Amino acid sequence: MTVEAHKETRGFQTEAKQLLHLMIHSLYSNREIFLRELVSNASDAADKLRFKALSDDSLYESDSELAIRVEFDKDAKTITIIDNGIGMTREEVVENLGTIARSGTAQFLQSLSGDEKKDSKLIGQFGVGFYSAFIVADRVEVFTRKAGTPITEGVHWECTGEAEFTVETVEKNTRGTTITLHLKPDAEEFADGWRLRSIIKKYSDHISLPVIMKKDPVGEDAESKEPEDETVNHATALWTRSRSEVSDDEYKEFYKHVSHDFEDPLSWSHNRVEGKLDYTSLLYIPAKAPFDLYNRDASRGLKLYVQRTFIMDDAEQFLPMYLRFVKGIVDSNDLSLNVSREILQKDPNIDAMRTALTKRVLDMLGKMAKNNPEDYSKFWQAFGQVLKEGPAEDFANREKIASLLRFSSTHTDKPDQDQSLDNYIERMKEGQEKIYYVAAENFNTAKNSPHLEALRKRGIEVLLLCDRVDEWLMSHLMEYKEKHFQDVGKGQLNLGELDTEEDKKAQEESAKQHEDLVKRVKDVLDNRVADVRVTNRLTESPACIVVGEHDMGAQMRRILEQAGQELPETKPIFELNPEHPLVDKLDHEQNEDRFADLANILFDQASLAEGGTLEDPAAYVSKLNKLLLELSN
Repeated sequence: MTVEAHKETRGFQTEAKQLLHLMIHSLYSNREIFLRELVSNASDAADKLRFKALSDDSLYESDSELAIRVEFDKDAKTITIIDNGIGMTREEVVENLGTIARSGTAQFLQSLSGDEKKDSKLIGQFGVGFYSAFIVADRVEVFTRKAGTPITEGVHWECTGEAEFTVETVEKNTRGTTITLHLKPDAEEFADGWRLRSIIKKYSDHISLPVIMKKDPVGEDAESKEPEDETVNHATALWTRSRSEVSDDEYKEFYKHVSHDFEDPLSWSHNRVEGKLDYTSLLYIPAKAPFDLYNRDASRGLKLYVQRTFIMDDAEQFLPMYLRFVKGIVDSNDLSLNVSREILQKDPNIDAMRTALTKRVLDMLGKMAKNNPEDYSKFWQAFGQVLKEGPAEDFANREKIASLLRFSSTHTDKPDQDQSLDNYIERMKEGQEKIYYVAAENFNTAKNSPHLEALRKRGIEVLLLCDRVDEWLMSHLMEYKEKHFQDVGKGQLNLGELDTEEDKKAQEESAKQHEDLVKRVKDVLDNRVADVRVTNRLTESPACIVVGEHDMGAQMRRILEQAGQELPETKPIFELNPEHPLVDKLDHEQNEDRFADLANILFDQASLAEGGTLEDPAAYVSKLNKLLLELSN
């Protein structure tokens, strides 16, 4: 049978060229990972065939024994990886090997620093897959045919790792993919049986199908013997083995297989559930965040197996969105082999598994926070803002999630988010009933907020919230361990039992004493404020701006407005500190024009102190300059 050769030369997608160049140069120091990546891809191809064959066993083409073969030729200086998995069509070859069809590619390339050591970690985090072949090879050939297609529809792809590749239609009798690496002169060491076996044992022992090599004959008549096949790896799905049989190194390598990450995970949990439900889970907490972590439409979820048969990547139904960073597998005996994403969404067993798996992840994090605070600090830096989405999405676990949150606070006055709510409660003043916090655009604005002055003077700790998600978080996290939260920049500052009767009486007397001042300021600022009152928040600043009890916080309002949302207009409350010399001067000012200028200047300054912007900066500067000139004369 002949086939009409249809050969063409094509150029790589721009991003693919950039990534290929960077990967070849940045991963040079860890070259042996090429074999791990190619064996992992071959394993995935076998999994996909097994799943497709559930509904059409003719795809096996009378060869249902799935395996991966690794061959080498010292004289030809080649390594060949062969699988009898799903294979590819010509279109799939061009798409998979000529482009990078993955979200975040452009963002990834922008984040590269030019520092090879740092960039190698980023590249590993992104996942290099097939392209790793060019770390050791100056020419790569791929022969492949999609299962179920005629033998005349084989495809030959070839590339030297530069700007172009060739692809042609060829005849291929067997399904699956064969990849031949023509080694670079400085990589010929890899064309060695012992070296290849050691790499496979190190990185791919967990692969669930056999990785086969020819075993060198031994004995006096070794030269006349035919080499025998030898299965190099364990060839059993790692999660089906007892935990006592699996080493930490094996768990780490399996993580790299399922996540395409080069870094070791921070933690993992391997668990078998038997009873009403029967399933196994192996869950991992990564050390680094992926590039598309904040893209809620990006692929996420666990690899799903049913009775050891691969069903799908990225089954997101088993964990909530705020745990989208978790990697791993779940293997169920209670689901049908023909399960689909639509069926998963309607299966009550999935809801029960989701509840249990969510609890297991939160327990993992709680254990890490307690026993390995350094690792938990790394986790928090990478995924803390994502975990903060949890209280709004998962009411049932709100308290458990809250125990895992970390914040900056006035206890340390450092930007490090290393204080838990339990830490805060342990330090609460006798009689303190609430957990106080302030939200601002950045740490310094929060730390220096005038709203903290009275609380600092009394030694009351305040959480300093400066992540964009924080105010949204607090709108859903009403209390923790029966302690309610209070935004010190909202409504009346209620210190409960911390306010003595003398404090309350003094506040009432001050408000009464300065009624005329408050009325005069309110008349001047009438179109800018909802109310004016004497403060109990300030000890050093002359004035501050307060948001109404039921109004949206200033930081959340800024974020939504920056995102283009139209919001109903609200006016702030303006609080005056009558003990401050500027306010005292204002109180005694008889010139109404000067009084109005000074009142507006104090209001604008209070707005700036909270990280706000001025509606009319030029008017503010003009009033301030006028006042300075008067003072200098």
